Amino acid sequence: MASDSLNGLKVAILITDGFEQVEMTEPRKALDQEGHKTSIVSPKDAQVKSWKFTEWGEQYPVDVPLSKARAQDFDALLLPGGVINPDTLRTIPEAVAFAKAFFDAGKPVAAICHGPWTVIETGAARGRRVTSWPSLKTDLKNAGAEWVDQEVVLDRGLITSRKPDDIPAFNREVTKLFAGAHGG
Repeated sequence: MASDSLNGLKVAILITDGFEQVEMTEPRKALDQEGHKTSIVSPKDAQVKSWKFTEWGEQYPVDVPLSKARAQDFDALLLPGGVINPDTLRTIPEAVAFAKAFFDAGKPVAAICHGPWTVIETGAARGRRVTSWPSLKTDLKNAGAEWVDQEVVLDRGLITSRKPDDIPAFNREVTKLFAGAHGG
């Protein structure tokens, strides 16, 4: 049962085709169980298609098209990974601006696996301690971050994790941090 401090928290999940299915569905389920309202925000208008480890996965309806999304309408941001998803998002100026607005407003952000690629584009990786899928290590260091190999890292409102195996720790820390967005 959700605590009163979490009721009404609005969480944007910024994704496009090729997001790692479990990196969206498991954190979303944990957030929903805590009483949050999660919404898929995407540059796609109708549906987004997931990647399921080695092949295409399920499709999910887009709740808010990116063209209509406003960061001020949300309390927190979730950035799932998958290689295709964040590599595409970081090339879309509106997606980068949307994510950057969360950092600018001091709102909590959670990124897993390749999700920190989008964080790099916002400029928010600089000076932060982060983790990610190992192939992003050099990219994050070049962006001014301190990269560490840990299952979950929290630094100034940004939570990062490495991979699907880290989801239990990621979910635990995400729900704690996002609860703080409501003063809970």
